[in-house]
Amino acid sequence: MRFIPRALAATAIATAMAATAGSAFAAGNPTDTDRQKAKAEAQAQHRDGAARHGLASPRSVFGEYKTTPSFPLSAVNKSTGALNLYFPDYHGGFKPRDEIRRDYRSWAAVGEVDNEKDELGWTDGSWVIQRDGKMTFTSNRTGIKDIGGGWQIYDKVLFPGNLAGAGEADIIARDKAGVLWLYLGYADGRVTARTKVGGGWGQYTEIAGQGDLDGDGFTDIVARDKAGVLWFYKGSGDRNDPFNQRTRIGGGWNTYNRILSVGDLDNDGRTDLVARGNDGTLWRYSGNGDAADPFDNRVKIGWGYNVYNLL
Repeated sequence: MRFIPRALAATAIATAMAATAGSAFAAGNPTDTDRQKAKAEAQAQHRDGAARHGLASPRSVFGEYKTTPSFPLSAVNKSTGALNLYFPDYHGGFKPRDEIRRDYRSWAAVGEVDNEKDELGWTDGSWVIQRDGKMTFTSNRTGIKDIGGGWQIYDKVLFPGNLAGAGEADIIARDKAGVLWLYLGYADGRVTARTKVGGGWGQYTEIAGQGDLDGDGFTDIVARDKAGVLWFYKGSGDRNDPFNQRTRIGGGWNTYNRILSVGDLDNDGRTDLVARGNDGTLWRYSGNGDAADPFDNRVKIGWGYNVYNLL
């Protein structure tokens, strides 16, 4: 794979992971769990502000300085239901976990957004989908907003960022017939009526992405098929046809039981992938901006992640 110089050297950060012992926590009010997560994120961002400002600014492929969002990894302990937030260390891995001792096993999906587009690239809001199909949006500006129900009709919901060029983060969702739908998002978390992207997406076991992979300014995604081949879908910025024809990245991706993205982990201005192996090992694939070969060789960044549902 092609090597791209980094603003900071990508360092393998091995994060020791230990399963939390004890019984499950009280489930409580779903709104309260949303609030506790938002509070933990705000505290972590305040705590890490000085360290973030001390890093060199990430450089885009155009030679300009800008920030690609970096979001926490949300991991729910399968035994206790505790939510563990792993914030990027900006060297390619994660800092020690922030544990929220509530029961989050009712959560089906979480989507972080950076609609403010400030220089920090931090979370300023998040969507949460409960297993009963209800969605909420939480932010420091709007508080907790009920977005609506019915999301249980989808077997995959992804929050890849700004797909349609309007500025705010959007949502794509795959129904059980394999049809992919696009919801445009507003800054306050509301979404538009859905638009059909197309059918045939049932062939994929994983769909992932959080931002621009190839440096053209449009949000892209990747998808793994049942044979373990990973495909690149280049974003077009067109709400009526948000992806160009797919391009093959490579095979062998069935070695992973979870593939996702939390944005830029190594502070080079490009979005990256995170993949969990069947043995619980966590790997980073750094994005390099090449649409034909978009990821550098993998780097091990942790182990023991099989105790979690990674959202």
